[in-house]
Amino acid sequence: MADKLNANVLLVDDEEQFLEVLSERLETRGLQVNSVTSGEDAVAQVEDSNFDAIVVDLAMPGINGIETMKRIKEKRPDLEIIILTGQATVETGIEAMKLGAEDFLEKPVDLNVLLEKISNAKHKRMLVLEKKSQDEMKKILKSKSW
Repeated sequence: MADKLNANVLLVDDEEQFLEVLSERLETRGLQVNSVTSGEDAVAQVEDSNFDAIVVDLAMPGINGIETMKRIKEKRPDLEIIILTGQATVETGIEAMKLGAEDFLEKPVDLNVLLEKISNAKHKRMLVLEKKSQDEMKKILKSKSW
């Protein structure tokens, strides 16, 4: 990944030390990173901020990664979510993808793979937002009687 990735990312994991290390590694590569330690905090964050990608740990106390993703998608279906876990099963991966996860990665995560997934998520989100803007513009133009 030769180009510097300019993306706004939310990291959600109950392991504070993991969050600190991953945040620092992503920030040194040009990403703007916000981090929270619970699913509830993540859901609150998406109401006030736009993120190009959200990386959510699967196993957390309170609401887990799947439930966090469901709640975020209810509020902001345009947000791209990458599930990260140290306890992957095929069933959980399939469930996450069916519910709208952009991807499902295992810990310890290869940083280059994560950066690629974040880049893909940002690109996909930009396409969705562009299409939404075009549809809104068409609707406005149709409503005018010039």
